[in-house]
Amino acid sequence: MTMTVPTGLLPTVESFARGEKRLLIDGEWVPAASGKTFATVDPATGKEICSVAHGEAEDINRAVSAARRTFDEGSWAGMAPSERQQLLWRIADTVAAREDEFGQLETLDNGMSVAVAQHVGVSWAVEMLRYYAGMCTKIEGRTITPSLPWLPGTEWHTYTLREPLGVCGAITPWNVPLLAVCSKVGPALAAGNTVVLKPAEQTPLTALLLGEVAMETGLPPGVLNIVTGFGEAGAALAAHDDVDKVAFTGSTEVGKLLVHAAAGNLKKLTLELGGKSPNIIFADADMDKAVIGSAQAWVFNSGQACVAGSRMFVEDKIFDEFTAGVAQVASSLKVGSGFDPEVQLGPLISQEQFDRVTGYLAQGASDGARTITGGNRIGDVGYFVEPTVLVDVREEMSIVREEIFGPVVAAIPFTADDLGPVAAANRTTYGLAAGIWTKDVSRAHKLAKQLKAGTVWVNCYNAFDAAIPFGGYKQSGWGRELGMDGLDAYTQTKAVNIEL
Repeated sequence: MTMTVPTGLLPTVESFARGEKRLLIDGEWVPAASGKTFATVDPATGKEICSVAHGEAEDINRAVSAARRTFDEGSWAGMAPSERQQLLWRIADTVAAREDEFGQLETLDNGMSVAVAQHVGVSWAVEMLRYYAGMCTKIEGRTITPSLPWLPGTEWHTYTLREPLGVCGAITPWNVPLLAVCSKVGPALAAGNTVVLKPAEQTPLTALLLGEVAMETGLPPGVLNIVTGFGEAGAALAAHDDVDKVAFTGSTEVGKLLVHAAAGNLKKLTLELGGKSPNIIFADADMDKAVIGSAQAWVFNSGQACVAGSRMFVEDKIFDEFTAGVAQVASSLKVGSGFDPEVQLGPLISQEQFDRVTGYLAQGASDGARTITGGNRIGDVGYFVEPTVLVDVREEMSIVREEIFGPVVAAIPFTADDLGPVAAANRTTYGLAAGIWTKDVSRAHKLAKQLKAGTVWVNCYNAFDAAIPFGGYKQSGWGRELGMDGLDAYTQTKAVNIEL
C-alpha cells in the first residue's frame, strides 16, 4: 500500500508507519490468526496510513493464554518489586527519549497538534509510567489486632496482603491514545499483573510502538500482549473466563455492554465512561482567566475529551460579555493539520465522528439554538469543524443533554443565589467532572461538595496529575484510575489470621 503521510516526519516514524503492524503475543510479533488486516487513517486527510493486523476472538484467546501462563509461572508477579520498578522506569525513560517520535506518530494517527501530542500526551504518559514504577515498592499490607471475644484466652497474629489480580484486560480509547494506555498498563504491571491490551482501532500506532519499546527494554514475554482490532476483539476480552479484570475507557453505551460480558466469571471492572460536564462561572471570577480557561475546557483536543466542559453556566449579569469573550477565543484558534506548528486544534478523529458532531449542530439549529461563532465545516478534506458556541438553548435540547464529543459548548445563564445552578448542573445522567470559577472561597467549597462529579476544578480546568484519582459518578463510570486508588484497583486483599 502507498503510504500517504506528511513530509517532514522523522525517519524512524516514517519507517515505523510504513511496515505492516502485527500483534504482540507472548513476546512475538505475529499476524492475526485470520490473516486479515485493516487500515488506520490520517484524520487530517482521510487517507490510509498503513495496515494493521485485524485481531479477533482467536487472537484474544492466544494473548490471554500467554498472559495467564506468564502470570501463573510467577516470573513477573514474583519478581523483586525493585526489579519491576527498574524495568518500568527504563520503559518510561525510553519513551521520554523518543518523545518526538511518539508525538509525531500520535499526531499522524489521531490528528491532535504535535505540540499537544508531545508535551501533553507523551510527557504525561511518561509521568504516569514513572509514578507507577515508583509504586512497585510501596504495595503494603497491614497488621490487625482482632478481639474474637467468643474465644477467650486466645492470641492471634493477623495481617493482610495486597496481591495482584492476575490477567488484566485493557480497552483504550482513541482521543488520548498513549496516555490512556499508560494509565492502565502502568498500574497493572506495577502491581504484578499481566496485561492484554486492545487499543482503539482508530489509533493503534503508539500502543504498538510502546510494545516495541517494552520488548527492547527487557519486559519478559507474555507480560504485555497487544491485540489490535475492532469491537469483537474487545467483546472477546471482556467475556473471557481467564481474564480477572477489565479496565475500559469509552462510551457509556459500550460500558454497559461490558458489564453484561463480565458477568460470566464476575471479573472486576473499572469503567471510565462519558460525560456532559458543567462549567460554572460566577460574576466575581477573574474574567480574563475564566474566559480562556472556559474556552479550553471544551476546545481542548477538538472537544474530544470525556471531561469537556460542554455545558457552560454563566451568571446572568455577565452572560453576554462572557460568552462573547469565549466566542472570540474560540474563533481565533487556528484549526488544521496537527503537523502545522501554528495549528492549535486538529481534526475530529473520523468520518463517523464528523457526522455525529455536525448532526448535533444541525439538530441544535433546528431546535432553536443560536450560534454566536462557528457551526461549520472547515475545508473539504479531512474532518475539521469550527469551534462552536451556542446560546438560547433549553435543557431538553439534545445539544444540552447528550455528549457530543466535539468542539461545541452550550451556554446557559443563571441567577446567583446561594450556590447558583447546582440543581441544573446535576440534572444529567453523567457525573465525570465540573468546573467552578469564583473568588468566593466559601461558595467554591460548598458548591464543590454539592456537585455530583468525580472531579471538581476550581478556577482551573483540565488540571490533571498522576497522583490525583480520576473517575465518575452515576453513568460516568465505576471505580477510579490514577493515584493510589488506581493502583488498588489492580490488587486484591488477602487476610491471614493465625492462632498463636
